[in-house]
Amino acid sequence: MYISVEEACNKWNITRDALLELLNENKIFGAVLNNNNEYEIPMYAENPYELSNKNLLDIIDQKLKQLNKLRELCFSEKNRFLNDFSIENTFNSNAIEGSTLTLRETVLALQGITIDTKPLKYHLDAIGHKQAFDYILELVDNNEELTERRIKDIHFLVLANKRVDAGRYRNMQVSILGSEHKPTSPYLIESKMKQLLDEYKNSTENLIVKIAKFHLDFESIHPFIDGNGRTGRLLLNLELMKNGFPPIDIKYTNRTKYYQCFDDYHITNSPSSMVDLIANYLIIQLNYQIDIRNQETSN
Repeated sequence: MYISVEEACNKWNITRDALLELLNENKIFGAVLNNNNEYEIPMYAENPYELSNKNLLDIIDQKLKQLNKLRELCFSEKNRFLNDFSIENTFNSNAIEGSTLTLRETVLALQGITIDTKPLKYHLDAIGHKQAFDYILELVDNNEELTERRIKDIHFLVLANKRVDAGRYRNMQVSILGSEHKPTSPYLIESKMKQLLDEYKNSTENLIVKIAKFHLDFESIHPFIDGNGRTGRLLLNLELMKNGFPPIDIKYTNRTKYYQCFDDYHITNSPSSMVDLIANYLIIQLNYQIDIRNQETSN
């Protein structure tokens, strides 16, 4: 959901010139250029002037407290939100990995309709991701601990187009296209995954920092031959939802910024870029959740 520059100016009570300057300086998270070369801004993005001198993690804490004071969504409302979210998330997560299905084509593929101009692989990728998302919802409902077995189960569902490799750690060295980082050697994957899960479980850091670091380290290990990115983003949402946060949808249009988070981590060993990315997406989602619950209350 996006709004125009004019709508954002009215919402935040700032001039068009001031807003365009912020956009040119890349200070409005999630803003994109449409096909007409005009900026579109996430409807629930935070006023950039209000963000400038504040800690994003503090803002998230405040908004989560605000959200928790409002009534919970009823069963049908929650299901509708999660179903709509999972479809768009399936589209974006697969698009980041190269799928050419549009959002509309993703909907059709999930309904069992074949788009004859698109490869079968992309249809199976859509179905597999949606099934994996539904599975993590079960894990959230049961507050299941994150384990290697559950990570492999999620990957098994994600890799619907390549069952021979699904749910199994890779046994060959791989490289990541466009990255200088070398993933973990195959014979070290199992021990590295055990270490990763132990460190995550025992960490006393802020939850968002913990989850960001886990995501960075998981993708750095790159334990599977394929499907690491999709699996990793599902794990990210699994841990967010288990801890009372809404899921986030890392957009295909933000993929360059997302990739840069990994490059920054491999250079600096600091998860700060990924923390900021996740935090900004969370603020948008929390604003959305607060808005829809306030609307229902007023009605």
